[in-house]
Amino acid sequence: KKSLILRLLSKETQTRKNITMIHLLSRELIRRGSSSARTSATASFRPAAAAAGRCFSSGGSIHWSEIPMGPPDAIIGLTEAYKEDMFEHKVNVGVGAYRSDEGAPYVLPCVREAESILMGQNLEHEYSGIAGDPDFVKLSLEFVYGTDSKPLIEKRVAAVQTLSGTGGLRVFGEFLARHGHKHIYLPNPTWGNHIPIFQNAGLEVRKYRYYDTENSDLDYDNMISDIKDVPEGSCVLFHACAHNPTGMDPTMEQWAELSQITKDRKIMVFFDCAYQGFASGNAPQDAGAIRMFIEEGHNLALVQSFSKNFGLYGQRVGALSVVTANDAEKAAVESQLKITIRPMYSNPPRHGARIVKTVLSDPRLTNDFIDQCKGMADRINDMRIKLRGTLEEVGSTHSWEHITKQIGMFAYSGLKKDQVLALRDNHHIYCTLDGRISMAVSK
Repeated sequence: KKSLILRLLSKETQTRKNITMIHLLSRELIRRGSSSARTSATASFRPAAAAAGRCFSSGGSIHWSEIPMGPPDAIIGLTEAYKEDMFEHKVNVGVGAYRSDEGAPYVLPCVREAESILMGQNLEHEYSGIAGDPDFVKLSLEFVYGTDSKPLIEKRVAAVQTLSGTGGLRVFGEFLARHGHKHIYLPNPTWGNHIPIFQNAGLEVRKYRYYDTENSDLDYDNMISDIKDVPEGSCVLFHACAHNPTGMDPTMEQWAELSQITKDRKIMVFFDCAYQGFASGNAPQDAGAIRMFIEEGHNLALVQSFSKNFGLYGQRVGALSVVTANDAEKAAVESQLKITIRPMYSNPPRHGARIVKTVLSDPRLTNDFIDQCKGMADRINDMRIKLRGTLEEVGSTHSWEHITKQIGMFAYSGLKKDQVLALRDNHHIYCTLDGRISMAVSK
């Protein structure tokens, strides 16, 4: 009896092993694809089992071992290379964040004061709604459109809080893709993240000419020509101010012409507003193009970021708004924005929005913010003047006039890739390969 029991147990153990191997084989066949799946189980059993064994024995995973390494992000890769450089006087002018003269992160005093106020309110940490903090959203819209904006007064602007500008761009991209749009037009060049954001949202990215690299100036004639060729009803993205990476904006007269062309062609205008107040030091002036388009009757869309102007880079504070024709449209659009947000990130964080709300709801703190934001903008403009002046003083025969014609955080230097690499290798100065230099970290 004992011998019989042992034989039965041995047989059961072997059966379990076979079942385990069959499961491994099935997974291997799925991984190998249809061509392997057509081979017989008998022929594939030993190689599959061996492959599975190799995955376990080498410390790899049958699920993840064949995932390829992705390419590094251009900015993050630049920062990593900078950190690995042991030269004492190295400089990184690629980072897109404001720095003090000492190269340290800068927190606006009005933001510090708002944080102190919030700390004394003993606030809870409940979820916000899908659309975020309604008071923050209201103040954000008044900040960019103006308190006298007709669509705001008529309560026909659909709006939600977003994960800064990046999150708002992705939400609107998916919103467009869900509702009949197949493509979006972006300036060439544009912020590098624009392209994957909209591609991942399901849109084909098309481009219109924007910058004349040979003359380091706005390529306005070709820009107008391309916009006129955009199919009616298409969505076209404009940078509201301080175009990234070039820092070259249209004049108000040129914006007026763009407004008329896009209106005539029934183009959906989408503004990306990442630098309001931070570009010129004058928030209403930086929103000038947006307000002009509104006055001329555009039912435009707009994404705002409070990363640069409030220095809230890590808080991810932003808003997305859509100007509609009436209450019914507003309700419908807002409902669809919420439907897009819910499975994406459910609802936005609260702390950064509370900071912005605290500042913009207090007249004194708002005036402090305006002064402090202007201080950052003025310092950046001073850096532009000093950079151009120094280059001319040391005898450079190249024209650097474009450095002072540009506006905002970045200077599009005009340096070629080999020159950028030479700066990095020979002088330990780090900037992006397109020659974009952050004036906000210069000294």
